[in-house]
Amino acid sequence: MPTVNAALQDEAIDHAVDLQRYSMDVVRRMIALLNRSDARLAAQLAEALMRMEATSFTVERLEELLTAVRATNRAAYDAIYVAMQAELDRFSTYEAAYEVRALRAPVPAAVALQAPIEGVSAAQVYAAALSRPFQGRLLAGWMADLEQSRATSIRNAVRAGFVEGRTVPEIVRAIRGTRANNYADGLLAKPRRELEAVVRTAISHTAQTARQLTYDANADIVKALKWVSTLDSRTSPMCRVRDGLNYTATVPHKPVGHKVPWGDGPGRLHFNCRSVSVPVLKSWRELGIDTDEMPAATRASMDGQVPADTTYGAWLGRQSAARQDEILGPERGRLLRAGEVTFDKFYDDRGRWLTLAQLSAREGLTTP
Repeated sequence: MPTVNAALQDEAIDHAVDLQRYSMDVVRRMIALLNRSDARLAAQLAEALMRMEATSFTVERLEELLTAVRATNRAAYDAIYVAMQAELDRFSTYEAAYEVRALRAPVPAAVALQAPIEGVSAAQVYAAALSRPFQGRLLAGWMADLEQSRATSIRNAVRAGFVEGRTVPEIVRAIRGTRANNYADGLLAKPRRELEAVVRTAISHTAQTARQLTYDANADIVKALKWVSTLDSRTSPMCRVRDGLNYTATVPHKPVGHKVPWGDGPGRLHFNCRSVSVPVLKSWRELGIDTDEMPAATRASMDGQVPADTTYGAWLGRQSAARQDEILGPERGRLLRAGEVTFDKFYDDRGRWLTLAQLSAREGLTTP
């Protein structure tokens, strides 16, 4: 029988996989909203450019002619923001219910009677998620930035096209892309990728908000948080070093037994962060529960221990040389396989990825 903390960890990892699938669906729908504006935007752009002679080109005239294009661009992002608010509202309802259910499920009845698991409202989760920044901005701020960035890119592309003497169809094609390549070869492909990063991060940010509020509501039973990162080649350097580390349960999350800072936390540490926090519950002894009132199996399951698992460093050590080089780079991969440097040495005490020069200076290595 797994311990309560091991069961919580397994459930958190399973849920993280489900959230990735869910976020993919939301990304698809938000990008579809953006794509709907492309045809109209391209038509407005072509119409505007046909009205301006290359010999009479000025920045002021260009800004005037692009008024309709900017309005269409703004309307697209306004629609996405409204849709994202509605999506995160629904998601907050689901996630608030899920987090308390997941926390309650493995806790023995004898423990739950003396330390009931409390939930938080969907309204709390939604309000907190929208009022707390991720990657330095609120969701509204990110949408405004994306809208302005795309408008600026379009303007700059038009200006460069005129300077280089391109025709109107060439300028429009460079911006929108070609149908043959599903419009992935135009300037507008980059804003789609940027929108995807913001949408995915907004969802993970909301999920982590629900987790933290639930942990805060149950501070009497949650004693620590464990950082769990996805074990694959796409895991960022920042998350690799934090995988398996423990932090205090409440804000500010302080390192427990190490010096690597929490930063913005799992799901928020960087764009597209897939890491999650896993609660570590107190033992029956730490909860002050009388052992005479608890069956032996219950005492064993509520041992308060952090579950053992595979850390990123251990996982990396089992990968092929080619995979290690893909993740670390050829020289770091060589150093790891030669036993000259262990995985943790690629970082400083603050969890920052060291350059090869910094690593060589600190470890006394000779690297090419």
